[in-house]
Amino acid sequence: MPRVVRRPLHAGTWYETEPGLSSGLEAWLAAADTGSKHARAIISPHAGLRYCGHVMASAYKHVDPQQVSRVFVLGPSHHVYTRQCLLSVAAAYSAPQGQVEIDQDVYSHLLQTGQFERMRLETDEAEHSLELQMPFIMHIMRGQPFKLIPIMVGAISPDREALYGRLLGPFLDDPQNLFIISSDFCHWGQRFGFTYNDIPKHGSISKSIQWLDQLAMDVIEQGRPEGFTAYLEQYGNTICGRHPIGVLLNMLQHTQVGHVIRFQKYDQSAQCQSIRESSVSYAAAVMTIV
Repeated sequence: MPRVVRRPLHAGTWYETEPGLSSGLEAWLAAADTGSKHARAIISPHAGLRYCGHVMASAYKHVDPQQVSRVFVLGPSHHVYTRQCLLSVAAAYSAPQGQVEIDQDVYSHLLQTGQFERMRLETDEAEHSLELQMPFIMHIMRGQPFKLIPIMVGAISPDREALYGRLLGPFLDDPQNLFIISSDFCHWGQRFGFTYNDIPKHGSISKSIQWLDQLAMDVIEQGRPEGFTAYLEQYGNTICGRHPIGVLLNMLQHTQVGHVIRFQKYDQSAQCQSIRESSVSYAAAVMTIV
């Protein structure tokens, strides 16, 4: 059976190919604040890099590649409806900077739980939430041996988020593991079916969106999955990676290490001033051990 490699089908559209890719990544990282402690997990957006690369860099800047040998990437499904977490059929992921092997030992362990299934290669290659992390991963890990564990998180219930958190949480205890949670924040506008605003209170649509996102960030920093679930039920914020974030918050309940989550940077693709406009919000966070 031929060896299957997932192709970077969004390269050249959602982000540059080489040689421009690496120089752009390096510029964003150089401009980001230096992290004082190594991140064990990060939350990073996944839009086109020209929109959110500077936000992503503020999280990736906190990663010490010399301490990492496995990179878990949890991203939402934008095209396929599933109520499970899905694993790739590929043996490796390809990016403009090269290839990285998928850790089949970890995959085997996850499959043995009976809670994970394989996705079709076409599903994997169509999804951008996992692929858009690869340029930064390959750039910061260059020269360091590591393996990848990509996981597509479906539209799962809070109970399923808790189950997957229990299964994945112990992996946080290994200091060689890095978790990347791929998520954009508010998708605002009629084309997204979400137009929450409180202009009298906040002064503008964009500031209303920022207030709503900041409330989410405050809740996430508390590290309580039930608080995040309650926030989503109350406000309905269109955070596309809410389920991967929910899994992470549940993972924190099943680890032996203390932790703190802090958001580093926030931005919006546009400053909406009217109902006819739209924007997507980007936020980056780091989780460190205390």
